[in-house]
Amino acid sequence: MFTYNAAAVKAILKEIITANVVPDVITWLDEERPLNTSFVLLPRKTGKAIVHISKEQTEQLNNNIPCFSVESWSVDRLGRAYLLLNLDPANKDEYFRKIENLFLAAEMSELVALYSSLPLLACPEIWVKRCSEGIRSNIGSVLEAIMYQNPYPAQNLDQSAWNQLVLKAFFTDKEIGKIIGIDSRANKDLAYILSDYAHERWAAKREVNANLWRLVGKFIDDKLFADIQRLFDDGNLLDRRAGALAISQSNYLPAKTLLTRYPELVTAIENKNLSWDTLTGQ
Repeated sequence: MFTYNAAAVKAILKEIITANVVPDVITWLDEERPLNTSFVLLPRKTGKAIVHISKEQTEQLNNNIPCFSVESWSVDRLGRAYLLLNLDPANKDEYFRKIENLFLAAEMSELVALYSSLPLLACPEIWVKRCSEGIRSNIGSVLEAIMYQNPYPAQNLDQSAWNQLVLKAFFTDKEIGKIIGIDSRANKDLAYILSDYAHERWAAKREVNANLWRLVGKFIDDKLFADIQRLFDDGNLLDRRAGALAISQSNYLPAKTLLTRYPELVTAIENKNLSWDTLTGQ
């Protein structure tokens, strides 16, 4: 039911929590009581400080759940994730009901813990609808819990839901580079959706996030090339750099021809001085 070694991950989380709280907290976490009670009371026991985690512990987590990270988590958030690992998923319906009830009753910090724990939950297929509903949230920290360093969406959402997640990320000014799978799940439908979004922004005389073109480059065609051309003709230096990076991902000949007019950008990309990861810092 788990897609990873749950016992190993639970042991790692326990080790991290133990190093960040007073000794009796772990004992309290392992005591039997109603889950919702523990979930609500937990911050009073753990506090809300950001956890200290070693490089080795981070690597151990990644070895079990690739791309999953608890760095920058608060200790109460981590403690709530640990509580979820105490649940037995043998009865799938009961398992789902207990966790879904937490979602339904949760306040903001509890929602953050629940959504960021999606990669830890057994039976990943039963949480797809819940994840999709979370994407519709207007709470920034909840969206970041779903989007940032969380491998669950990329691994489990269908294309339509994934595209909605990415569009929501741009719409709410999230850090695109923190979204796991942002490049591997790029698709032509998304490229067209983002092109339409860019046109809406331009029509309203508003800036377009340069990272948007990261998801367009592979799919440049006649229609999308007009957008890239605009970046060079009417955009600023950041726009041109983004356009150059997009073209570097494309085999569309007119785009390749356009880029030859900007040899300094070609050189910067070839020398790895310009990339999507460094774009906004250029």
